[in-house]
Amino acid sequence: MLDNLHITKDWTLFLDRDGVINHEKKEDYIRHWSEFNFYAESLAALPLLAQKFDRIIITTNQKGIGKGLMTATDLDLIHQNMTKHIIELGGRIDAIFYCADLDNLSINRKPQPGMAFQAKEKFPSIDFTRSIMVGNRMSDMEFGRNACMHTVYLATTHPEAPFPDTKIDI
Repeated sequence: MLDNLHITKDWTLFLDRDGVINHEKKEDYIRHWSEFNFYAESLAALPLLAQKFDRIIITTNQKGIGKGLMTATDLDLIHQNMTKHIIELGGRIDAIFYCADLDNLSINRKPQPGMAFQAKEKFPSIDFTRSIMVGNRMSDMEFGRNACMHTVYLATTHPEAPFPDTKIDI
């Protein structure tokens, strides 16, 4: 289905973090860099994706901060190390947006599109109809749909998700 999109270099790739780039910690949060474990497939894919997309943006819900289980400084350190490692392998991450809000109705918490709007504010040339959201939860797919993006579902942590589903393109 995505082959029909004619993706060109001006497209934007939005990625969830846990369950897409790294292994998700079951029923807990990645609180420190020492707990962060990349998927080998993501490390192989990110350099290729960097050649295909103009922008690669991570959007991630991080309730662990809102619950006081970790700090924004802890998260920044995780993201600095993650980005450094990705760059060393020839990939890149152009921006990372996160939401620490506990309220599921917060505009910035997926599935609401607030982090997409933050990305558009930073990169005004983003066209959401020329963007793809990749995630491992239905809330990622809903986030993509709420921002008029194409969606790709990875069944890394929730293989039971119903497919086909109108929120999932592939």
